Amino acid sequence: MKRILISLYLGIGIFTVVIGQELLTVKRAVEIALENNYDIQLSKNELLATKENKTYGSAGMLPTVTADLTQNNSVQNATQLQNSGVERSLDNARNNSLTYGVNIGWTIFDGLGMFARYEKLQELEKQGDLQLKRTVLSTVGDVITLYYTIVEQLNLLSALDSSILISRERLRTAENRFSIGKAAKLEVLNVQVNLNEDLSARLRQVETVKNLKTMLNGILVRDLDIDFIIDTEVGIDESLIYGDLLERADQFNPDLQIIILNKKLAELDLKDVKSARYPTVRLNGGYNFARTESSLGFVAQSNSRGLTYGLTASVNIFDGLNQRRNERIAKIQIDNAALQIEQQRLAVQTGLKTAYETYLTNIELVRMEEKNEDIARQNLEITLAKYTIGSISAVEFRDAQENFINAISRFNAAQLQAKLSEIQLKELVGQIDF
Repeated sequence: MKRILISLYLGIGIFTVVIGQELLTVKRAVEIALENNYDIQLSKNELLATKENKTYGSAGMLPTVTADLTQNNSVQNATQLQNSGVERSLDNARNNSLTYGVNIGWTIFDGLGMFARYEKLQELEKQGDLQLKRTVLSTVGDVITLYYTIVEQLNLLSALDSSILISRERLRTAENRFSIGKAAKLEVLNVQVNLNEDLSARLRQVETVKNLKTMLNGILVRDLDIDFIIDTEVGIDESLIYGDLLERADQFNPDLQIIILNKKLAELDLKDVKSARYPTVRLNGGYNFARTESSLGFVAQSNSRGLTYGLTASVNIFDGLNQRRNERIAKIQIDNAALQIEQQRLAVQTGLKTAYETYLTNIELVRMEEKNEDIARQNLEITLAKYTIGSISAVEFRDAQENFINAISRFNAAQLQAKLSEIQLKELVGQIDF
């Protein structure tokens, strides 16, 4: 009996001491995910694209310089009557012109629209940062959740191994009692059935653990066949305070911060739209070369080159009331963004409130189920002693054995749910630690 009880207390360790396997801690799992996960890589690339787009040129602040070349050719049949009264005819008269040069155009004022557009590009970069943070938080939450789900299932597998050990001891005892005439063959068969049930349950549990490990390898974007051992200790942070969480969520929740930025972007859109009410002033300049050849006319060939410069100013006087319509639409978008902020803030507060209540309940359940596990273990020890001396039946012992396994299962499930509640709260406030 002593040997069995030692196995019960050390059962969890059966699955953690495997030579040659990788020890994967939750911290290392998160680090691998941050390096490899596809969703995170895609978000990083989106952010890089946003950063590349944040330039003065994208906002329309810089001049444009072009090199231009134009060549025109013509072949004509012409008849000319000159002032002297002489008529001149020419067939297949060729006329050629070639113009080339460098030109510059620079919008120096557009109603401050260019500044609104550049500020919008800056805000879009901030939004990209927040979207990356949201993806990281979601991925880290998924990794930690799956990691501790494996912990729960491994602990249950350990409990099943302990149950198998007990069932084997029961079978040995039943066979001994049958051999000396103190038990019927039926008792031996019943115990054998119980042992087979435990072995079948273990096979299903091993499959569950393997599938969960495959899923974790998938999130980590590595070889799905990599096997590993994990730290089965579940540390639950019981120090979370609702008021602190609420304050941090209002400041750091990425979904809320993204929507707040959307309102800022809508305000900048309105500034950009309003800029069309003001004049647009553009500087123009260039240095060009021109060459013409003509078979007709007084000038057979000419060449010219020189600098051109000027200024263009334009103002919108009437555009079919489109300016007014665009401004009204932009203002509506600002109003919608403000409503979305309040909507998202309420959603975050609601989610935080319900998650916190679940968190408190799960912590209490952990304490309760830990006591129940201890009681079930003591009950199993007493029942085992009585069964060994033949004072209780095999059915009664099996009930105590199943109660013990169920108590372990409930305790592990309570630990997992408490940990998941903690992760959910920290994800809502935008700050997951591990």
